[in-house]
Amino acid sequence: MATTRKPSRPHYAGRHPADPLTPYGNRPMVTPIVNAVNYEYLDFEVLRQITDGEIDGYTYHRDDNPTVRAVEKKIAALEQAQDCVVCTTGMAACTMVYLTYLRAGGHLLLFHDIYGAHYKVSLILERLGVEVTWVDATDWPRLERQVKPNTQMIFLETPSNPLCKSIDVAAVKAMARRVGARVVVDNTFATPYHQNPLALGADLVVHSATKALGGHNDLMAGAIAGSKEDYDKLWFTRQAIGTTLDAYSASLLERGLKTFPLRAERMAVNAMAVAKHLVQCRGITNVRYPGLKSFDGHRIAARQMKRGFGGMLAFEVGTTQEDAKRFVSALRVIRHAVSLGSTESLICIPFLTTMLYMPPERRTTFGVKPNTVRLSIGIEPVNDLLSDIDAALGKLKSRSRA
Repeated sequence: MATTRKPSRPHYAGRHPADPLTPYGNRPMVTPIVNAVNYEYLDFEVLRQITDGEIDGYTYHRDDNPTVRAVEKKIAALEQAQDCVVCTTGMAACTMVYLTYLRAGGHLLLFHDIYGAHYKVSLILERLGVEVTWVDATDWPRLERQVKPNTQMIFLETPSNPLCKSIDVAAVKAMARRVGARVVVDNTFATPYHQNPLALGADLVVHSATKALGGHNDLMAGAIAGSKEDYDKLWFTRQAIGTTLDAYSASLLERGLKTFPLRAERMAVNAMAVAKHLVQCRGITNVRYPGLKSFDGHRIAARQMKRGFGGMLAFEVGTTQEDAKRFVSALRVIRHAVSLGSTESLICIPFLTTMLYMPPERRTTFGVKPNTVRLSIGIEPVNDLLSDIDAALGKLKSRSRA
């Protein structure tokens, strides 16, 4: 749930009092990287205060780390949350949410339109006695038919991965409230710059912080933002299974957060320009970007995304997967790689990469085709991106004529 108090500005959140190593009260401009595994106790009263949660103290890295804690507070502020738990990867964050709130005999509603690795985790959950139902994000208005008395959680992503489908978070929460189910939103595609799911009614927000929050393809991390009560529960899970992020990665993540708003704004502006250009390109069909007024999920996205529509889009190239492969191989500015939200523009064919975890027949049930490509827009000059796309399409057309 969203905090009732006004959150601190993200740029200033997570700042510690004067560092004890600077006796005159000045503090470093960059949060120190604390690599310590354990900490010496000054006395037993301090130990008690730390273990009872009265002060932000530290005992052992698996429990907590000051560098990690600083990043958690910054992400909490970005998501207008009371607190945040940071862990090793985005999928670790999702799995921690499942382990914390799902019980044997419970029911989980998942949308096909989320990152493909959830399919593997769902198999583990089923072995633990959790019933899993998969739903097409296009059918979200009829989701109530799938909600059961034992439904414990509805996990969704909006805009979705990879087709950018829009789901009304407030409407889904209203459906979940009838049975007391939690609504968890993966906000990786949208980013907290453009969308704050807690303010829309979600109970928890998760991120692959590897993506736009970090932004430089040099770290892996996950984040879960929510209430203080949720922080305590998720902290217990993280401490139990040992998924605390290392201090160096936390430092890289904090560095990325300093430029995150600037990057997010630029990516959205670039993505809108690229989407409008792709609509006019011969050989490109089914351009899916929430910012396009012709997009079927535009109205929902416009309600939920307040400062632009993000940097992610998808489209189809030609008619076959070979067409898509040739197009991707011909690009020079846009890189052929998985992941998203980085300073560089990245492109991939989901059927061959991010959805490889799923059985082939399931990859197409919700609209992904063998020639669908997913494009993550970076911060390059937009004319360089448009020229790269045109040049690649030109090579594709030349080859087809030959």
